[in-house]
Amino acid sequence: MNRTAVLNIVGLSRRHIGEHTPAISKFLSLGQAAIIDPAFPAVTCTAQSDYLTGKKPTEHGIVGNGWYNHELAEVTFWKQPNQTVQAPKIWHDLKQTNSSFTCAKMFWWYNMYADVEWSATPRPMYPADGSKHFDIYCWPFEMRPGLNGKLGEFPFPTFWGPMAGRRSPAGKPEAVSEWIANSAKWIEEQQQPTLNLVYLPHLDYNLQRLGPQHPDINDDLRRIDHIVGGLIEFFESRGVRVVLLSEYGITPVDQPIHLNRLFREQGWITIKEELGLDRLDCGNSKVFAVADHQVAHVYINDPTIEAKARSLLESTPGVASVWGAAEKQANGIAHDRAGDLIATSAENAWFTYYYWMDDRLAPDFARCVDIHRKPGYDPVELFKDPTRGAMPRVMLKLLRKKLGFRMLMDVIPLDATLVKGSHGCRPNDQADWPLLISKQAGLATDTPLKSTDVYGVLRSHVLG
Repeated sequence: MNRTAVLNIVGLSRRHIGEHTPAISKFLSLGQAAIIDPAFPAVTCTAQSDYLTGKKPTEHGIVGNGWYNHELAEVTFWKQPNQTVQAPKIWHDLKQTNSSFTCAKMFWWYNMYADVEWSATPRPMYPADGSKHFDIYCWPFEMRPGLNGKLGEFPFPTFWGPMAGRRSPAGKPEAVSEWIANSAKWIEEQQQPTLNLVYLPHLDYNLQRLGPQHPDINDDLRRIDHIVGGLIEFFESRGVRVVLLSEYGITPVDQPIHLNRLFREQGWITIKEELGLDRLDCGNSKVFAVADHQVAHVYINDPTIEAKARSLLESTPGVASVWGAAEKQANGIAHDRAGDLIATSAENAWFTYYYWMDDRLAPDFARCVDIHRKPGYDPVELFKDPTRGAMPRVMLKLLRKKLGFRMLMDVIPLDATLVKGSHGCRPNDQADWPLLISKQAGLATDTPLKSTDVYGVLRSHVLG
């Protein structure tokens, strides 16, 4: 078996490789690249599941980063147990082929309880007093003190939120990708896994915050290239083959679409008043949308209005397509977790989860970084409200937390027009598609890989 490290450079596309990425450009010049016809939806959890199972959501069940749980009557986002993925993974296949095979998953998603030898993933602690403490979850457990002892604590505020991808008191713009890169080196030095899966999210932040055409992206490219170049040199010096991989490309957007507000105007959304604020009641709503970047799963509790809901979606500016049962089957996403209808946006648009009509009635979590409580993905969490996020106010809140008092870090704005980049649909230009680069794999560079083909490329890379 060939020991292999897969560097998942989130957001990287062919368009970005050039003068600002000398290390990646050199690696490309010595190998081959294939663009990848993006997973659907082209979001983290689905793309990674396609890559690691060789199946589509119809079979592995990961229809997005989150979905509506019918049994619990609630939306669940960013869950982490590996059992959520309902298909065998590449490490099962390789282990069966050679019992000496080992795998490390360094911050890829669905790491918790994955039956690999070593894994690490972000996982805060939530004590009974309502507080939140940043942490990581590792298996075996002794990895956590080993990593923290070697690298210092995981820079959690730079993993997601207003400090991600920016210089801040929490660290350099690339702090979290640098930490993960060093953790991948650590596990290689300690254990020498056969397959080392490494997640590098740095580009993801400003490509969404600023948009892919913003001049400051060049600095982000230089920073991630430096990290990737260091990893390539490190692994190759130890006889480990390297694969560069990405999950999706990010395109410019200027049109947020608020589907739940449209449904509410029709009287289809049920709102429960809680402490004077609006809360979406999914179980009692006739129709509601779970927004996930440029894809929205639309769940219909009242079948009598499905035709009306579809007609409304199809007539909404910025909505590119609406899929029902036949289209879901044809596109590999016919799973019980998927919406009854699936809406995709135009390339310049994206879907919000917003359902309130008056910002004064927005739920308390709307102004917080709260990825699990929100019934949809919220890229506005990358921004800080200039008033609510003023340093004196933030420092006062942090002091309250340090003293043991409860506090609400409500610093996120409610202006979806701030977001300048998104992903999820298939970009029109293949220069914005994800890609795979390798020095060893025999890639058919004249035709795109399917997202499910990545499984076979990685498998053959390890087996030779």
